[in-house]
Amino acid sequence: MKILVVGGGGREHAIIWKLKQSSRITKLYCAPGNGGISQIAECVPIGAMEIEKMTAFAQSESIDMVIVAPDDPLAAGMVDTLENAGIRAFGPNKAAAIIEASKVFSKDLMKKYNIPSAEYEVFDDYESAIEYVQTAKIPLVVKADGLALGKGVLICNTRDEALDAVASIMKDKQFGAAGERIVVEEFLTGPEVSVLAFTDGKTIIPMVSSQDHKRAYDNDQGLNTGGMGAFSPSKFYSEELEDECMKTIFKPTVDAMNKEGRPFKGVLYFGLMLTEDGPKVLEYNARFGDPETQVVLPRLENDLLEIFDAIIDERLDKVKISWKKDNAVCVVMASGGYPQSYKKGFEIKGLDKLIDKDDIIVFHAGTKKNNDKYYTNGGRVLGVTALAENIQKAREKAYDAISLIDFEKAHYRKDIGLK
Repeated sequence: MKILVVGGGGREHAIIWKLKQSSRITKLYCAPGNGGISQIAECVPIGAMEIEKMTAFAQSESIDMVIVAPDDPLAAGMVDTLENAGIRAFGPNKAAAIIEASKVFSKDLMKKYNIPSAEYEVFDDYESAIEYVQTAKIPLVVKADGLALGKGVLICNTRDEALDAVASIMKDKQFGAAGERIVVEEFLTGPEVSVLAFTDGKTIIPMVSSQDHKRAYDNDQGLNTGGMGAFSPSKFYSEELEDECMKTIFKPTVDAMNKEGRPFKGVLYFGLMLTEDGPKVLEYNARFGDPETQVVLPRLENDLLEIFDAIIDERLDKVKISWKKDNAVCVVMASGGYPQSYKKGFEIKGLDKLIDKDDIIVFHAGTKKNNDKYYTNGGRVLGVTALAENIQKAREKAYDAISLIDFEKAHYRKDIGLK
């Protein structure tokens, strides 16, 4: 089979790395890909949002399946366009991808179907939002309605911070059109857990749990990022909790989307807060999380392509999914200055020292390859993933591996997997 993966980050590298293990695949493409992906797949210079070009390429190369990994092309309806052209595509269609593309939609869905989540209010008028925030209980969470590269959620510990957040999103257009509407919701406390799940719209099978670190600096300080690292499994997520989540959150969400006429087929990501009142949904994503994918897929024992096939054909109930007992830790090496301004083009040295290590996988996120050398080409540059029998040993392996890698202004957190 000839497979095309859409995207070019660490998540896509992890998906392609796992697909590469399938005996059924004869050719792997990635568009646009990155330096590391180019080692195991043919990279095609088509942007993830160039839907017509992507479809034309898939047709011209007789691609057997296109896997749409990022949020933007899913929200824009790439799966619909591919399917209309007769191409097998993995991922939710536009109608279902709205569960991530609009926070207002997802909050209203949870409210309508009694799926536990934070209390909230929606505003499309700046003055009304400011008036509400001036008397609301602090702390608060202010969210841009639309997609904002994973950065459109602002946690506000003071009233001034909340007022500034509303102004920056609605008035200063920090996230562009994504901030034309906002959600202001209560601040929930407790451990956070990420659970990705395979679903064909009828059956839902959760993957092993994980936990990510969003803030730029140690001890959860600094700005929110796309994710500075992750580990799996979560230290807080028990079998009892999984059973509760299946009954109150996972299955009800799939059922709710069906009732709304938006059946969801693909990977559904649940960002959960384990509160004193039980687990509640912080957010949904309509695809694999990044960097959670980099710790979850290395633990998967199945052929990933067979799972994708079963989801497209709505026969996921026939698949038994199994996982390695190994724990995994991924530490993101980022460009200095990320998530704000940073420079690109620094040579990355030391990657050759890690080539033959089975328990270390270096996933490329923002890299390019030129004359057999790798250079930085984004905010998050590498995700260094290590496997071991427990989180502590996996942490040690990951940080030992990072000590062998070097590029100018490299920045990474030192506390991934500690909390």
